[in-house]
Amino acid sequence: MDEVTLLREWDTAGQGPSGPARDAARARLAAAVAEESRGDRARVRAPGRRLVLRTAFAGAAAAVVGTTVFVARDPGHGRAPGAPRLESVSATQVLLRAAHRSRGTRRELPVPRDDQYLYSRTYIRRTSLTGGRVRTWDDESWMSVDGSKPSLRQEHGDIHHDPPLGEHEVRWPPTVYAQLEKIPADPDRILAGLLRGMPATDPTAGVMAFTQGCMLMMGPRVTPPGLQAAAFEALAKLPRIRLDRHALDGDGREAVGVSYPGSTFTFLFDRRTYDYLGLRVKGHGLKRVNGEWETAHWYYETRTLREVRVVDRIGQRG
Repeated sequence: MDEVTLLREWDTAGQGPSGPARDAARARLAAAVAEESRGDRARVRAPGRRLVLRTAFAGAAAAVVGTTVFVARDPGHGRAPGAPRLESVSATQVLLRAAHRSRGTRRELPVPRDDQYLYSRTYIRRTSLTGGRVRTWDDESWMSVDGSKPSLRQEHGDIHHDPPLGEHEVRWPPTVYAQLEKIPADPDRILAGLLRGMPATDPTAGVMAFTQGCMLMMGPRVTPPGLQAAAFEALAKLPRIRLDRHALDGDGREAVGVSYPGSTFTFLFDRRTYDYLGLRVKGHGLKRVNGEWETAHWYYETRTLREVRVVDRIGQRG
């Protein structure tokens, strides 16, 4: 089977809750974009709890549950001592430098067996756009690598016991190492798979490709050598990507962001080394008004992956 076809089918083959979950996430992402561009209130259907949990676990619903977000710096603030000037660096150059940096980074985690778990500890910081106190969480989760076993996921302090994947369910992006190895580590072929035959100049296709590329970078997972770099190089080929020169990651460190107009996702990179720091997203909740669900309670949420380990059972940390 052609690798690009396989890449496409990984995102469309699921017939169970994983597919509707992805559709729900994209619908809500589109609703958010529409609201921001028109100034209207976006109305969306309230997703069922099963869909939200499955989507959050699968890593395809950052638009639903939030992933990571940068905090914009006031342009009047001075740069930190020793921070490089980025005025002449483009978003494309940042992604290419991040790809180069990724290729020079040694992988520390072992290749996981399908019957093992990915343990992760994630620090979450949420800031409401309308003010109020900042909320933080330090979540731990154990995700079955191939989805054949129950998983334990902590999300905003709440414990969720996720059942094994169903017979026709798939996880995108995959966490099985053999499946990740089949994704071509070639920028042109990755971009072709993300665009699904649409031109890169089409803004709608661009949002879709950038969002799917962000999902591919979401963790926890053990990525084959060269795949992360190739994904960055693929997205660097997209027209209209833009640079956020003044950003902070979840720990308050200087960062630079790369985003795409209309997408709530943004890549964050270290300003000096171009190490990949994570993703950002603008999230929201829902409220019921006159019998219809509307977006409400917008917030920025940063997630910092503190620790990832390959373990044999739930409860094991290393």
